[in-house]
Amino acid sequence: MNILVIAEHNHESIQAATLNTVMAATQISAHTQGQVHLLVMGHAASQAAQAASSMAGLSQVIHVDGPPLADGLAENLATQVHALASAYSHILFPATAAGKNTAPRVAALFDVAQVSDVTRIQAADTFERPIYAGNAIATVQSLDAIKVLTVRTTAFDPVSPSGGHALVSVASAVADSGNSRLLGSDIAKNDRPELTAANIIVSGGRALGSPEKFNEIMTPLAIKLGAAIGASRAAVDAGYAANDLQVGQTGKIVAPGLYVACGISGAIQHLAGMKDSKVIVAINKDPEAPIFSVSDYGLEADLFTAVPEWVAAL
Repeated sequence: MNILVIAEHNHESIQAATLNTVMAATQISAHTQGQVHLLVMGHAASQAAQAASSMAGLSQVIHVDGPPLADGLAENLATQVHALASAYSHILFPATAAGKNTAPRVAALFDVAQVSDVTRIQAADTFERPIYAGNAIATVQSLDAIKVLTVRTTAFDPVSPSGGHALVSVASAVADSGNSRLLGSDIAKNDRPELTAANIIVSGGRALGSPEKFNEIMTPLAIKLGAAIGASRAAVDAGYAANDLQVGQTGKIVAPGLYVACGISGAIQHLAGMKDSKVIVAINKDPEAPIFSVSDYGLEADLFTAVPEWVAAL
């Protein structure tokens, strides 16, 4: 049977997390011999659907357009997926905030169990996922006829956004469920690269001491390296950085090419969110800080001295 991937988009282009999820779907299709289809739901999102048709690994893009889907409300998205996906063996969501919001509702509508945070495909019905903050890997076998998965995007390379020639088909939108409505949104604006898509991330911890020091130390380094800015949970809880910058088990899971941890001790929930980074650099004056156990390069130094010196040398 075929495999359905639920796309994330901004009504104009496909979000990077979808490319990684399609890669996971193609690995499942190698076991099932089925095709991979992509579902693009939204309102006035035809540009995103056309962009998706060029994505490698897809045989079909299903475009559903309707006002109930404009705001990405999980209740309406889940109802739409349920109406279309009964003929698929697997339904895949990126393990992002939006995916985690919609996938459980879809699983409930199909009365099946959800498999969360898949990091490896062993077989069509067998998957690996981290537990205990990534300290153990569970192998999960699902015997459900329809398997609903969320995919940890950092565990899979993205497919190419170009080079494909998928057919675009149109499906009818379902009616508004009436269970929720969007009252408003407050979109965080940041001139730095998107955290989950950045190849370089510089993160600050509670040791920075204040919001002013956080910006004073971290921003010049991020500008010099062309990096996104992240933060530990402790820094976010202390008000030094915005919530959307939090890296960790309860924040965003990242795996950039270079991760620089400044004044971050390395609590287990933070390590769970960044330990798959290709190269990890840690700056901390505590030689016993757990962050040094996962870092490729460690500098035992005062970050208020070391980081400005690094910036000056770049």
